[in-house]
Amino acid sequence: MHQISVSAIKSARAGRLMGRRVVYLEQTGSTNEVAKELARRRAPEGTIVLAEEQSAGKGRLGRTWTSPPGGSILVSVVLRPLPPVLPHLTMMASLAAARAVQGATGLPAGIKWPNDVLIAGKKAAGILIEAELAGERPRFAVVGIGLNVNFDVRSVPEIPETATSVSLALGHDFPRQELLLALLEELEVAYLSLQAGAPIQREWRARLETLGRWVKVS
Repeated sequence: MHQISVSAIKSARAGRLMGRRVVYLEQTGSTNEVAKELARRRAPEGTIVLAEEQSAGKGRLGRTWTSPPGGSILVSVVLRPLPPVLPHLTMMASLAAARAVQGATGLPAGIKWPNDVLIAGKKAAGILIEAELAGERPRFAVVGIGLNVNFDVRSVPEIPETATSVSLALGHDFPRQELLLALLEELEVAYLSLQAGAPIQREWRARLETLGRWVKVS
């Protein structure tokens, strides 16, 4: 199992936004819940919460995110976006995750609207954005990402057959630390671009795997 080194993350991200503060947990209910509580206590923007295992990982629509210990990247990032940026955070995070997977591993990565990252047409990552508002302004937003890296999703009965992992696609394990650092860098680039008003929709649309295709909704 490829361990994640907090000291190496802090060293690699010194002076950068994403990873300004690192909270590492062996086990937690949900990294998003921890990150939201830190944000309420005025944790600086760019604070990340990492966990080796979640007992109550959350997906969209109340779904759960299942992962064995040490097999995934489970990370939540505290952000304080400008009001116009908030509705675009899912787009930003899915694009950043796809860029990171493809850039680090060489595996072509696509996006399934609204919040899944796909490898070879199967779900490898999910994204959950949670925010709290003060009036119409966001007090903070938390970007939660679960990325299947080094485990055989076929061995977990509750995971659908439409899921995959980086190691399954590659045929061998991949260093989680390397992929995590790539993810933090791509998140920072995409987020700061969005905050500055730069458009990211064109690249996001180019990675959408269901755009222009027939889909079945059940």
